[in-house]
Parts: sequence; C-alpha cells; structure tokens
Amino acid sequence: MRKKFIAGNWKMNKNLKDAKLLAIALKNKLAGVNNVTIAVCPAAVCIDAVAQILKDTNISVGGQNIYFEKEGAYTGEVSADMLLSAGAKYVILGHSERRQYFKETDEIINKKIQTALNVGLLPIFCLGETLEEREAGKTFEVVRTQLEGGLNNINSEKMLKITIAYEPVWAIGTGKTATKEQAQEVHKFIRNWLKEKYGMEISEKVIIQYGGSVKPSNAAELMNQPDIDGALVGGASLDPDNFADIVKFK
Repeated sequence: MRKKFIAGNWKMNKNLKDAKLLAIALKNKLAGVNNVTIAVCPAAVCIDAVAQILKDTNISVGGQNIYFEKEGAYTGEVSADMLLSAGAKYVILGHSERRQYFKETDEIINKKIQTALNVGLLPIFCLGETLEEREAGKTFEVVRTQLEGGLNNINSEKMLKITIAYEPVWAIGTGKTATKEQAQEVHKFIRNWLKEKYGMEISEKVIIQYGGSVKPSNAAELMNQPDIDGALVGGASLDPDNFADIVKFK
C-alpha cells in the first residue's frame, strides 16, 4: 500500500514573517499525523526559516524550482545544492506555471530532474494538459509526451525517488476540479505507462499526486481513488486550517 503524500505549493506568496507564522500553525495542527507524508514548499527566500521551524517534525520542506547548472554566472537562479543546504528535501519541477510563463520545455525539466537527483533532492515532477488539449481529445498524448521527455534517461533506481503530480492545467487556480473519475483515468494511464517502461514492481511503488484546486471538500473523494496517492495543493495550502483538513481527509 502506497503512503499518501500531501504537499503544499505556496507559490509566490507569504513574506518571511507570514511564512514563519504559517509554518508554526501547521506544526501545531499536524503534530502526530504520521499516516501521511507531508511537505510544504515556500518561496526560496523562506526555505531556511521554515525548515528551522519544522525541523524534527513530521513536515518536510521543499523548493519550487531549481536551475540545472551546478553553479556559475546565472543571476537570479537557485541551484539544487543551495536548496538542499537551506533545508529542502523536495523540489517541484515542471509545474505548468513554469512551462507557461517561463517557457520551460520537457528537455529543460528533464535536466532539472537529473540535477536534483544528483544532489539528493527528491523531485515532484508535474505534468498535465490544457483545456484546449483536453477538449481536442489529446490528454493522453500530451501526458505521454511529457512523461517521455521529462523522464528521459531516468533509470528504475532514480524513478523510485520521483513523485509524479498530475495537474490538469485547466483546474489550477480556477476553482474547477477534475472529477474523481477524470483524475483516476489519467492517473491509471500514468501508472500503466510506468508499468510499460519500468515494470510492475516499480509502477506500483511510484507516488502519483493529483493537483488542481484541491480543497477540504473534495480531498477525500480524490484520495480514495485507487491510483491517486496524494495531492499537490496550491491555494488551500496557504490556509493552515484548510491544509490540515486536506491532510486529515477521511
């Protein structure tokens, strides 16, 4: 049985003071919850402070992005080693907002995944289709292309360190959510793709999260689908009560 994994993506929200307050609130509200893997991903400038607050708790910390070079003259970028040294365990890569606003390609995302793994960060690899692609019947084609590109040259050992997050772009920040049937259908497709590429044993171990307007009111029905192993939570992760309710779904 795969352990559920709930991660909060704080995106470009919360200054240092507010990030600390949110971390303290979550530390208190989620104390003793050990049946679910929990992580929060604040902005890079807040990672060290949040990690200090959550040290020795059941909540891990992640980053929202890295650059694929080890170091150098890349003004404004953050390296994998920098995130790791600040206290991050996970890093979100391939998020649709990075693809859309910063023109990240599958090749770039693959480089970032490789770079993260090389220093010991655990990637949360995001993928998903736009509304236009879904309406055109291209969901599986798009997802397959993103899987093949993002996981190029990733062997079985590395695959076990990667979490996949299926996020239909049309459901991110819109208030729309894929039905549990729609979400399960794509999660099953991803699981079958993993089976084809890595075999049954690996495919049954990989965590596949759902992301896209996850909230307390829909968390349980999504989490109870056979191939949905958790959630990558956006807006609802900024409210400690909402995030705690999602983590404690029943």
